[in-house]
Amino acid sequence: MNKRVFLIVLDSLGVGASPDADQFGDVGADTFGSLVRSGELKVPHLEKLGIFKIDGTSFKKESKRKIVGAYGKLEPKSKGKDTTVGHWEIAGIVSPKPMPVYPEGFPMDVIIPFEVATGRGTLCNKPYSGTEAIQDFGVEHILTGRYIVYTSADSVFQVAAHEKIIPIEELYDACQRARDLLVGEHAVGRVIARPFVGTYPNFTRTVNRHDYSLAPPRETILDCLKKNNLATIGVGKIYDIFAGTGITETYPNEGNIKNMEKTIELVKKDFSGLCFVNLVDFDMMYGHRNDIVGYVKALNQVDAQIGKLMASLEEGDLLMFTADHGCDPGFPGTDHTREDVPCLCYGKGFKQGVNLGTRTSFADIAQTIADVLGVEYQGDGESFYEEIAPN
Repeated sequence: MNKRVFLIVLDSLGVGASPDADQFGDVGADTFGSLVRSGELKVPHLEKLGIFKIDGTSFKKESKRKIVGAYGKLEPKSKGKDTTVGHWEIAGIVSPKPMPVYPEGFPMDVIIPFEVATGRGTLCNKPYSGTEAIQDFGVEHILTGRYIVYTSADSVFQVAAHEKIIPIEELYDACQRARDLLVGEHAVGRVIARPFVGTYPNFTRTVNRHDYSLAPPRETILDCLKKNNLATIGVGKIYDIFAGTGITETYPNEGNIKNMEKTIELVKKDFSGLCFVNLVDFDMMYGHRNDIVGYVKALNQVDAQIGKLMASLEEGDLLMFTADHGCDPGFPGTDHTREDVPCLCYGKGFKQGVNLGTRTSFADIAQTIADVLGVEYQGDGESFYEEIAPN
């Protein structure tokens, strides 16, 4: 019988400020709580998995539904709240040092080599909302052909370009050149290609985003599984986040709905190993835009697909849900928020109604996956497999 884990990252779905949120200016952040308080959230399948029973949350309540999953929350241990360190920690690696950030924009010893390498000038060069960056600099970009370069509170070098002004492949090449330049003290977590289309004032970003991440500094659970001849299937931006390391098969991001459809389709695939999925729309389209209504609608849609996914699982499959950080659409600002994340597990034959409590690292997920799939892995977490293992 195949042993399989389906791990889905509900990107940015934090469940409340972490104990060290004061160090990040995020006291009071509560992504899922903001969605609950909208009054429009309808997530019966997440409820059945136990999300409303997680201890120490603003939204904990009694449920009339039978809890069929194991539930708890994970505290972040890495010194950062961005996508890269969040996913690395989920995959078993705690990052002890924060990656570089640029609250004043990038220095000239970064910008000038980038301009020389790409043959194009730059605009903006400051922390900016991505949608506002193309709104404020899009017209000048079209007139001059210069790249819109910006950052955020996270360790990112973002490059925006209109698809009809700069071809996608040229934008991707520019981002790869930036990735090659950004090393040493300027080794940002991700370089991100941010293509957009349209005319002012109706510019919109497209799904052709592409991330160029640092390779993880040491072995992740993905590397370990691949080494043991098990499948590691990435859906969404997983391949990008891990710079392709440890991935045996990849399906690029096409948005939440299609990524979930692909995951449901992959349940029918004959393999042993891990299917690792990222649903980035929650973060990219709603969290960063302070769009509570949009976030709620998107999560309601995915919850319906979760029901289909749960029903399609085979005996022995384990389904896991978590997040990589928060991005509270009801919190001041548009950046990621330092939050604990959910840990929800379900599988036919696995124990039901288990309270996993509050665990001290996202890396516990990787260690648990190692035990489920029967491989030796020395990550930074502690397994909770024995708490959920079939009787």
